[in-house]
Amino acid sequence: MGTWNNDAEALLDEHPRAYKDIGEVMDNQSDLVKVEHRLKTILHYKGT
Repeated sequence: MGTWNNDAEALLDEHPRAYKDIGEVMDNQSDLVKVEHRLKTILHYKGT
């Protein structure tokens, strides 16, 4: 079973809401962890 789509621009690698907001996650566990550094993403690269 599968799906077929001829429109490559309409395809998503993953759902936009696949990941939770990291700031919210860290705030919710502030009683469990101590944040020492926050890293900023500057580039996403995926090969095919």
